Amino acid sequence: MEQHPTTRETKESGGEGKKLHGKTVAILATDGVEQVELTEPRNALERAGAKTVLVSPKAGKIQAFRHFDRGETLDVDLQIEQADPKAFDALLLPGGALNPDQLRMVPEVVEFVRAFAVSGKPIGAICHAAWTLVEADVVRGKTMTSWPSLRKDLENAGATWVDREVVVDKGWVTSRKPADIPAFVGKLIEEMTEPQHARAH
Repeated sequence: MEQHPTTRETKESGGEGKKLHGKTVAILATDGVEQVELTEPRNALERAGAKTVLVSPKAGKIQAFRHFDRGETLDVDLQIEQADPKAFDALLLPGGALNPDQLRMVPEVVEFVRAFAVSGKPIGAICHAAWTLVEADVVRGKTMTSWPSLRKDLENAGATWVDREVVVDKGWVTSRKPADIPAFVGKLIEEMTEPQHARAH
């Protein structure tokens, strides 16, 4: 029997297949997630050797979107009530405006995200996903980017907002939009291969 029956099988791809071997990434999302911001980073993480687990307040499936249009439905691996932050090496927060707006209203989600932030483990957040970090009250003192409409929310919560395709701050990786995904994923993989004490500095 598989030790992690809810994780997807790692996809080996050439020389990059072992970089994240043994790492498990929680992907936190619900209905309204921007499909490409979940599936492209997920596929890249798996090609690099990681296992991924889609965590959600919902059971069964979630509805992804391609901007304003419905996309695929995605299988939920683990409900948030059963998810233990200690079981994961990193957290991926995809965007889509509807997705984090719902997530930040779920107390278990907010506590899960806050536990990750306190642990110092890598967190990747793209587009509107920073809303969930704001709700968890963990952005103070961080330099971040996001979809431009979140700038004031982040600044009011104590973060420094910059307009760049990817920003790295002590293990946190943030980006603005789907076009930034290659840079976003590359930096998230780098952070996952760094020792925690190196990320802290």
